[in-house]
Amino acid sequence: MSAVSDRLPAFPWDKLEPYKKTAAAHPDGIVDLSVGTPVDPVPEHIQKALIDAADSPGYPTVWGTPELRDALTRWVEHRLGAREVTHRHVLPVVGSKELVAWLPTQLGLGPGDQVAFPRLAYPTYEVGARLARAEHVAYDDPTELDPTRLKLLWLNSPSNPTGRVLSKAELTRIVAWAREHGVLVLSDECYIELGWEADPVSVLHPDVNGGSYDGIVAVHSLSKRSNLAGYRAAFLAGDPAVLGPLLQIRKHGGMMTPAPMQAAVVAALGDDEHVRVQRERYAARRTALRDALLAHGFRIEHSEASLYLWATRDESCWDTVAHLADRGILVAPGDFYGPAGDRFVRVALTATDERVRAAVTRLTA
Repeated sequence: MSAVSDRLPAFPWDKLEPYKKTAAAHPDGIVDLSVGTPVDPVPEHIQKALIDAADSPGYPTVWGTPELRDALTRWVEHRLGAREVTHRHVLPVVGSKELVAWLPTQLGLGPGDQVAFPRLAYPTYEVGARLARAEHVAYDDPTELDPTRLKLLWLNSPSNPTGRVLSKAELTRIVAWAREHGVLVLSDECYIELGWEADPVSVLHPDVNGGSYDGIVAVHSLSKRSNLAGYRAAFLAGDPAVLGPLLQIRKHGGMMTPAPMQAAVVAALGDDEHVRVQRERYAARRTALRDALLAHGFRIEHSEASLYLWATRDESCWDTVAHLADRGILVAPGDFYGPAGDRFVRVALTATDERVRAAVTRLTA
């Protein structure tokens, strides 16, 4: 067992515990803007769908019910502008983190293969490569990579942690390069509903992929758009030649989304109004926190989308973490996402309105 765990880096969030204790000691309590976990209620119609499906004594299918697959294909066409999407183009998964961590292994990657991800990135991309014993490489521009041993290219737009959005032209160029070199593109688009100063585009859009899904797969999650992080609801959409074998592997592994969760996803994807309401909540919190951080002497880069502000005081990220912890505010150090983030912190928008007001008061006092 230790041979597997020894491949992995230290769990980064453990390093934040002393600062969390400091922030929690504030007389008015902690304002936790670190992890980015939803705090608002699950919409009632989604809860009702879950409850109505609670009597589900049989095993669910890995591929999901026909109703779920219908909901996935409709949403991909309606929201992302994709065309001619069938059930073969979609696959539900048990939360996007599970997928990211185990995808290289499920694709059969191993020693000698390379997995690439952005220079500043969600740490689980690297974890997935390590679990498969594959090599990992970080990039600024993926088209400058040596494609010889590159098997899997992760894109992330909008980005976690920076909130950067790749333009349609950038995505088109990267997809064309990857296809030329036989590299599979996985596009993590979990924050695509949360564009503020940019309108994120999916690799599934025909303007990006030329009307073909060959060699591209998009990852989507309901955790942020619908407050369903606790439901572990996510899915893949794209190349059937990739999703078909993955479906078979996941059948053997018993990687099934519970039946009540499948019903909840159908309800969530069939309604745009709750997404609009949640966006308005996050937009208001973003404006308040952004203005307060700027007033406190921070500089904010990118952050045109997603659930985070990428902020710096031009000092070590850990000095900034300590500075804010003394004021009862907990944020994530930028080096969690790669060495290039060592002078930034990631500030999540996922706190209640009351806690956001508390943070604003402490930053502007």
